[in-house]
Amino acid sequence: MPSVCVFGAQWGDEGKGKIIDRLAQDAEFVVRYQGGANAGHTVVVGGAKYVLHLIPSGILHPGRVNVIGNGVAVDPLKFIEEVEGLRKRGVKVDGSNLRLAAGAHVIFEHHKRIDQASERWRGLGRIGTTGRGIGPCYADKAARTGLRVADLLEPDRCRRRLQAALAEKNALLTQVHGEAPLALEEQLDRYTNLGSVLRPFVGDTGAEVRDAYKRGKLVLFEGAQGALLDIDHGTYPFVTSSNTGSDGVSAGAGFPARWLDRVIGIAKAYCTRVGEGPFPSEDHGADGVKIREAGNEYGATTGRPRRCGWFDVLAMRYSLELNGADGWIMTNLDVLDGFDEIRVATGYEVAGRSYQEWPGALVDLSEVRVRYESARGWKTDITKIRSYDDLPELAKRYVEWVERLVGVKIVMLSVGPERDQIIPREGLAAALAAV
Repeated sequence: MPSVCVFGAQWGDEGKGKIIDRLAQDAEFVVRYQGGANAGHTVVVGGAKYVLHLIPSGILHPGRVNVIGNGVAVDPLKFIEEVEGLRKRGVKVDGSNLRLAAGAHVIFEHHKRIDQASERWRGLGRIGTTGRGIGPCYADKAARTGLRVADLLEPDRCRRRLQAALAEKNALLTQVHGEAPLALEEQLDRYTNLGSVLRPFVGDTGAEVRDAYKRGKLVLFEGAQGALLDIDHGTYPFVTSSNTGSDGVSAGAGFPARWLDRVIGIAKAYCTRVGEGPFPSEDHGADGVKIREAGNEYGATTGRPRRCGWFDVLAMRYSLELNGADGWIMTNLDVLDGFDEIRVATGYEVAGRSYQEWPGALVDLSEVRVRYESARGWKTDITKIRSYDDLPELAKRYVEWVERLVGVKIVMLSVGPERDQIIPREGLAAALAAV
């Protein structure tokens, strides 16, 4: 099992960080291939909470090589802040265990300013971005005007390219958004001085990862956000600006798609979403609030309360099929411990037409009416259980019912935030090898 991709199968925040942290015990390379510092992977180790934004979750395991691929939008200031924060907590971080792609695009101050100004400008049509500059950075990448990490290592080249970029961005800031312009020299001082700090981490990470795979090393690819936020296949335009699932690995890590051996989806036992956009199974009542409080559903990066609702079978089947998932991991099952009744979305109706599969051709999902089916809750604390056979019968019945509805095997369950709060269905190694 030399290469595995783990991706979020909902709208993000599925608990990928904890699962990747667990799988990283067996991996030798952990590779982040898309997204930016708007993502937050939370890992709890011995009661200590780590929130990782750019750095892969494997950094908490000694001896692992962690890679930030060329498909990631890198805020160098946040990168350095995160490195220093981990070092202060006693975590080893240097060029031997953290690698940064020379080809990764850089988020500058003008990207953040434009992101925030554009969101204000949209008014009621806002997307709900975090304002961290990820979208504008990817836009410049597509427009071929962006700067990459390698540019920061060459001050003269950085000056030429940043001067050209600011000529356009300052015009946009001042003439469209009514904002103050950014001073070239100030921005150059801020960013070109980072080159010497970044240099030990920078390299051709695609070549490094391919070489590791050819040498038989277990390579683990971690996605950020979720499949329903994919720029091409998610609930557009309320999406992120990159390919979030297994489709992002090849371009975002320089790793051939045919070399990917296993694809594992991650999903909560319910659903959440942050920001604007369609969320058919959202619960606007007391149960939605109860899920939020029981699951501590607040953004790891922004602190924003997440919108909460019930597990959506149509969305899940779509996500797993789209990404070619061999199996999936259900997280946060314990959050449902206190419910007498647990609902699951099993069908949609739009304008009198029924849907049993994700209605991807519909432009607007805001008018979706959801058909629910229900299961009895188990009303028992399951956070200390480590064997599937020891789960309450009603909890097992819920897991197996959802698994049948989705049609893809659940290989593992999570019943709390700690590293050890995991229940393998057939033994972790056997389960992953079997899918």
